[in-house]
Amino acid sequence: MWKYPVQVDGMMCGMCESHVNDAVRKAFPVKKITSSRSKKETTVIAETELDEDALRAAISATGYEVGEIR
Repeated sequence: MWKYPVQVDGMMCGMCESHVNDAVRKAFPVKKITSSRSKKETTVIAETELDEDALRAAISATGYEVGEIR
């Protein structure tokens, strides 16, 4: 399993979290994804390695600012 904790700034509500989650699910075959507006973080778990630049682009395309991917 591959785990990608991603800093995401700009999520203000539960719908924002869902918006980010849906965008990532559409772009990648993820096992699990959770977003937390209070932590300003989205955690993606996948069975295969993901392209971090593409992950960053998928989230950025939703209008949120992507920071570090740890």
